Amino acid sequence: MKPSILGLCALLSVALPLTAAQADVITLRFSHVVAPDTPKGKGALLFQQLVAQRLAGQVQLEVMPSGTAFTDANELQALQDGKVDILAPAISKLTDLSPKLKLFDLPFLFESRAALDHFQSRPSGRQLLLSLEPSGIIGLAYWPNGLKQLSARKPLRDPGDAKGLVFRIQNSDVLQSQFEALGATAVKLPFNQTPKAMASGTVNATENTWSNYWSQRLDQQQRYFTESNHGALDYMLIVKADRWRTLPFAVRSALEEIIDQVTFEVKKQSEAENQRDRARLVAAGSSEILTLTPEQRARWREAMRPVWQHYEGEIGTSLIKAAESSN
Repeated sequence: MKPSILGLCALLSVALPLTAAQADVITLRFSHVVAPDTPKGKGALLFQQLVAQRLAGQVQLEVMPSGTAFTDANELQALQDGKVDILAPAISKLTDLSPKLKLFDLPFLFESRAALDHFQSRPSGRQLLLSLEPSGIIGLAYWPNGLKQLSARKPLRDPGDAKGLVFRIQNSDVLQSQFEALGATAVKLPFNQTPKAMASGTVNATENTWSNYWSQRLDQQQRYFTESNHGALDYMLIVKADRWRTLPFAVRSALEEIIDQVTFEVKKQSEAENQRDRARLVAAGSSEILTLTPEQRARWREAMRPVWQHYEGEIGTSLIKAAESSN
């Protein structure tokens, strides 16, 4: 028996609203290259959870972790091509698009995490989030991963102790200049290749956060750690600009509130995890942590001061002074 016209109309009246509702849901794709149990990975999952709670039926946030969608090497291009909407790369990866961001790689610029957080919340720091706009990208927030420490197979107490060593670094010209100022060599390598490079002798020193040292168990290859806090490994949460601007104003406002809350939690978590993993390194007993005296720290800072001068033209004198004043 054929369905009546009335029956078909009834079916359509139910089906059409569902199809329209589905079509109205905004899907945002967030790709990152770290594991879900890292500060950035947990931040992405909290972001997804809060979007599901507060913007149900309006926005769906898809999280693609561990480089499953795009790798460290091609995620930025994927964003610019519109294949993904949101990323959180290390700030060092963005300096080719905005040379002013090299500020965050300058060694011994900030005296503490609190000083860096203070700068990032001030107008000068907030303005840097917008410095990527000419490349079609908007920065939404800074997500910290922790302050960086030095490690080597020999004690590093004074700047001269680094001479002749080969340091693994991120892909950053500033970091390369940082170690060259000490008479050392710098090799740009992906983080996951560091243990193998150390085992082969390609590199014999590095810089990183406590949590990253522990995750790779580099204490089994690096006998000495110097608690230098000489820089930070921070991420920037970024979005494709034209995608962001096409979102309804109310949706953007809600997302900004969520991002503020997630950023606060990421900061708390990264600090807690770095302190926990520092304690783990001490308890493991396979390495020694050296703490710089104020006098030693001043000597390191002075030895690397030429790096500031070298990049002052690209970054801007006023911006460096604004960062220094945060101390």
